Amino acid sequence: MNAEHSRPGVVVVGGGHAGMQAAESLRTEGYEGPVTVVVDDPHPPYQRPPLSKDYLGGQDAAPLPLRGPRFAEEHRIHLRTGVSATGIDRQRRTVHLDTGEEVPYTHLVLATGAANRRLTCLGAELDGVHGLRTLADAQRLNAELAAARRVVVVGAGFIGLEFAAGARARGLAVTVLEFAPRPMGRAVSPVTGDWFAQAHIASGVDLRLGEGIDRCEGTGRVEAVVSTTGDRYPADLVVVGIGVAPNTALAGDAGLEVDNGVVVDASLRTSDPAVLAVGDCASFPSVHAGVRSRLESVQNATDQARHAARTILGRSADYTDLPWFWSQQGPWKLQIAGLYRAGDHTVVRGDPTAGKFSVYCFRDGALVAVESVNRPADHMAARKLIDGRMPLTPAQAADPALDLRAVAHAATIAA
Repeated sequence: MNAEHSRPGVVVVGGGHAGMQAAESLRTEGYEGPVTVVVDDPHPPYQRPPLSKDYLGGQDAAPLPLRGPRFAEEHRIHLRTGVSATGIDRQRRTVHLDTGEEVPYTHLVLATGAANRRLTCLGAELDGVHGLRTLADAQRLNAELAAARRVVVVGAGFIGLEFAAGARARGLAVTVLEFAPRPMGRAVSPVTGDWFAQAHIASGVDLRLGEGIDRCEGTGRVEAVVSTTGDRYPADLVVVGIGVAPNTALAGDAGLEVDNGVVVDASLRTSDPAVLAVGDCASFPSVHAGVRSRLESVQNATDQARHAARTILGRSADYTDLPWFWSQQGPWKLQIAGLYRAGDHTVVRGDPTAGKFSVYCFRDGALVAVESVNRPADHMAARKLIDGRMPLTPAQAADPALDLRAVAHAATIAA
């Protein structure tokens, strides 16, 4: 460790979107002290979303870097890859590394992300059963994808359906098992979930809803999956996408409050004001959901990281950024602004039969979320409408003659 970084400064644990943005924002916001980023992945920080999309199946596939090769040097950031944080001494304000080093901090940013939930059923340890979150996961999966003919995907969330669409495009036979009654049930309205179910079925995916996994069968390597209904599905490859769990062990062991994530206040401080948490690992009070939430998206990770940097520099304010998400599933681009909640009233604009439509979600008469399929202009207008809390009634949303993009644009100018 060089002399500058032996002095107490800001230590960031995690090198994903949240961690790297926090480090960059500290510099762009004017912080002059030492910045150290501790990354347990041996690779330079890379983008995760393409791993379930463009990266898989590529002949010369390479991960997309999060920053340029000279980023750390140009921003005076001490980037430690292939090194794990093993403990936090809050009294002494030091982070313990698996190298035996101790790194002092004035402020600590936890951007530890989340880890895949793993199958616990019989046969989960067989070769050919894969999760998909890290570059190493994608590399292992890529090595086997070319020889595969029959794939079973466990879980119909974003990752599972993105992979399923890509596998179908390559001519593989694909079965998707989803225990819930519709795909993406935690993320989208029933209207959107049901539409995607039919779209994937029409593309040739064997989508089994209300059907989970009971066990994997095979001798050394997976040969089939048996579902909770007793049906048996032959498989050369099994891809598991059953959600993630926040990485909270480091925080919990340090005595910080943990509850489905590292608990933070509206300014993203933990129960220790010198420690902040951002991104997939952070449980924060969401003004858009109306409840404490933990979001898994690039937007939330980067926006919270920017906010945390400002908090460290004494410019604290409540984090209220509008959440938005996207998922590319074959020819269908899903973009979401806001957060749907069960019971919200929905209005459909556009033509679902043509694969271009948007679902407007209302709660207590107010627009709270818009889910757009292959209508990017609707998505951009929705972000302005929701973020600006512009009045829009369900009747107006249902009127095809009303140009909501023009409404959003005019209201933005007026503001």
